[in-house]
This record gives sequence, structure tokens and C-alpha cells, in this order.
Amino acid sequence: MANLKSGLILGENEKLVIELEAELWATSSNPIARLIGQVTKFINLILGNKRKGYIVITDKRVVEVIQYKALWVFNVGKNVKYVLPSSVKEVGYTKEGTICGCFCQAYSLYYESFTQTTNVLLAGEDEAGAQKIVDAFYAAINAAQ
Repeated sequence: MANLKSGLILGENEKLVIELEAELWATSSNPIARLIGQVTKFINLILGNKRKGYIVITDKRVVEVIQYKALWVFNVGKNVKYVLPSSVKEVGYTKEGTICGCFCQAYSLYYESFTQTTNVLLAGEDEAGAQKIVDAFYAAINAAQ
């Protein structure tokens, strides 16, 4: 059985495709919002509050996991949410220039459902990697229908 960072337990005959760690402090890709998110993250780090998010894509389902810790080590909460195939309106990736300009590109996975929009930075991925992740996401929700 796979030992996942998110703590999600895989079902029988379920195979992990990818586990993405999400940036939960920034509210959008706007540079000002990212700066505010970094300041908030720093203040909470000093106070000992942690928040880690994951999107786990398997061959059968897509799951969002958010873990909350207080005083650096105490588990205070965990949210596990299945992404229902019927609620997803669209899935894709975005490519945008970072502070370095057009030479450094950042790719983000996003999906929009009827109740929320989720955007996850794909650290260290190129366009082919981003396309592979989007295809895996789509295949997982398509298989669940």
C-alpha cells in the first residue's frame, strides 16, 4: 500500500497517478494576492499554525485533502473531499509568466465545479507534464461516471 503525504488510504486495486501539494495561502494568481498570502503564511508560521493541502488523483477518483495543525505539531483538523464527476464543469491548466518574465513559466492545474474553483501550482512541471496531469484528472473523473 502506498504511503501518501496526504494520509489518504487507497482502495483495493486502486493505483496512485499523482499527488499534488497545493498552495493554500494565496487566493489567486494576482501578484498582490500572492504577496498577501505569503505574509499571512509567515504570520501563521510564527504562531505555529500550518495548513497543507493535497489533490490526490488515482485511476478511480479525485480527492482533496486539507490538514490543519496548531503549535507546529498538534493535529486540529482534516478535511477530505471527493470531487464528484457530475460537479466538474471544466478542467485544464494555465501557463503564465512569473517574476522573471517570459523566460520562467508557471503552470497551474485548475478545475471549476458548480460550488468552487480550485487552482494548484504545478511546481517543476513543463507543458507536457501539465497536459499529462490534466489528462489523468479527466480520466479519473470520466472513469467514475
